[in-house]
Amino acid sequence: MLRLLTWTQNYLREKGSESPRLDAEVLLAHVLQTDRVKLYTQYAEEVGAADRSQYKDLIRKRAEGAPVAYLVGRKEFFSLPLNVSPAVLIPRPDTEFAVVECLDVLKGKADPIIVDVGTGSGAIALAIAHQRIDARVLATDLSPEALAVARSNADCHDLSDRVTYFEGDLLAPVADLGPFDVIISNPPYIATDVIPSLEAGVRDFEPHLALDGGPDGLRVASRLIEQAVPLLKPGGDLILEIGSDQEPPIRERLSCLDELELAPTIRDGAGHPRVIRARRRTD
Repeated sequence: MLRLLTWTQNYLREKGSESPRLDAEVLLAHVLQTDRVKLYTQYAEEVGAADRSQYKDLIRKRAEGAPVAYLVGRKEFFSLPLNVSPAVLIPRPDTEFAVVECLDVLKGKADPIIVDVGTGSGAIALAIAHQRIDARVLATDLSPEALAVARSNADCHDLSDRVTYFEGDLLAPVADLGPFDVIISNPPYIATDVIPSLEAGVRDFEPHLALDGGPDGLRVASRLIEQAVPLLKPGGDLILEIGSDQEPPIRERLSCLDELELAPTIRDGAGHPRVIRARRRTD
């Protein structure tokens, strides 16, 4: 087993993987239905022919650029293991900054109502509901395939009674259910002409519906801001994940609205602008 992992690591490195050893371990653990730690307690064991064949197939797909999360069908987000498929964007650690900000503004608010716009796998909605047992979360998405994944994740974590899903464009499916304490979203924010230059795992495998933000990357966020303001409670918050180059235009759009008061931009672990929050004034 150890020789197989070492060979696979070298092979994936040659194919351009940024984490060849991790990829090799995660995929082998998946095939053997075990965890990565146990691989090293069983390192002297041989991998059977059927498992080796399945592993070889996964490694070939990984070498072609397929994300590991899609190959194993899961990804962890905010300590929750989530089902993922090519119908949804793979949850990323940077998005956890938006969840942390949401949980922070909800402190002191009883029985809050939150909307997660463009929920995808349900990552944001489920993380909030898992942390705030008194919260009611509404989640919207245009894609019925994405909503099927999100519902499966809610079922897996016994959160279906507090997270409700709606198919439709942005806030339209829930417009008559407001006002809301928080509207939160990781909207598509990559400019259309930038998508062909993305790394292959994103460009060729992740859903463009969840990536493409139009010619300037701001098409979806701009529409969402316009829809969100009248649906926020006084003192309610709009929380948006943004691209690292989008802080100035997004803040400018928000600052033009008299109803909103802007909070400082939140930066991610690399120091890039990542989350913008604006609160609806109470006066």
